[in-house]
Amino acid sequence: MQIGATPPVLPGPRPDAPADTTRASAEASGTARSAGESRQLSEEQRAQVQTLKARDREVRAHEAAHMAAAGGLARGGANYSYETGPDNRRYAVGGEVSIDASPGKSPEETLQKAQTIRAAAQAPAKPSQQDLAVAASAGQMAAKARAELTTQRFSAPDDDRSSPQARAVESYAQVARGDTSERALGGIDLSA
Repeated sequence: MQIGATPPVLPGPRPDAPADTTRASAEASGTARSAGESRQLSEEQRAQVQTLKARDREVRAHEAAHMAAAGGLARGGANYSYETGPDNRRYAVGGEVSIDASPGKSPEETLQKAQTIRAAAQAPAKPSQQDLAVAASAGQMAAKARAELTTQRFSAPDDDRSSPQARAVESYAQVARGDTSERALGGIDLSA
């Protein structure tokens, strides 16, 4: 998202601006540069810089929350998109954190990963729509892992697969995997 449409102020004196000898001498000595630059900005530009600074802090805190909650599932650091302000500084106005969302080697590991992904997606104070979509996807991943765990528990070699409980568990597992056939639903018609 782009904030503001004011073009950046180019370094150096503007042709229509009076000479600023204080700034020139401060630059020559290497001191008070930021004070000189802030004097060149109009009130509107200073307000835009303050807005960009606030957005930068918000974006960095948002992505830091994702990183902290994701732990080892985060792939690298946060990636930011920037906007250059009227003071010629870059401000973060958007960001993202890549997270490993592949299934685990076992249903238990997949369930743990799904819970971590969901926590990471919901970690910021104000989750974005993308964050909420990732959290929902992680919820589906967790549901499938739970269904697999339940199937494994009820399909031990000494269990009777024809028992009502075993059939119900198998039907639930098939539906969780996306199978909505009549066989998987145990004869239940969902078209109504």
